[in-house]
Amino acid sequence: SGALYSILEPFKARGINLTRIESRPSQADAWSYVFFIDFEGHVDDVEVQAALAELEGHVRDLKLLGSYPKAVL
Repeated sequence: SGALYSILEPFKARGINLTRIESRPSQADAWSYVFFIDFEGHVDDVEVQAALAELEGHVRDLKLLGSYPKAVL
């Protein structure tokens, strides 16, 4: 109960905007889910680093699939 909230709260607390959230059933365990979260920010940003560090205490596995600089138009 409250698992999704606990992984979203570190982003809210630091003002990091989430742009997409997807969930998929885990292939490892029944009734277990994998979440994919896109957010605005770069892995080198201090606030992003702090949010990711806090997440490590709430998740079984954390993978960063990519971090890209913001496009300049």
